[in-house]
Amino acid sequence: MGSFSIWHWLIVLLIVVMVFGTKKLKNIGSDLGGAVKGFKDGMKDGTTPAADDKAAPAQQVANAAEKTTIDVEAKQKS
Repeated sequence: MGSFSIWHWLIVLLIVVMVFGTKKLKNIGSDLGGAVKGFKDGMKDGTTPAADDKAAPAQQVANAAEKTTIDVEAKQKS
């Protein structure tokens, strides 16, 4: 009872396909692959030289100045 046979895993796979459908499983797989690719790209970008680090705060300040806020009044239920 410690390990499952191939038939147990095939039955589990069949139930998962019946519940979610093949299209949704394909979308989940492609989303997961995109997330892993984005993570790898982010890790590569994190290893930039020190000269680029000095320019980063200036870009952050410029981006912060472009952001706008919207004021909204909340109304209470009576």
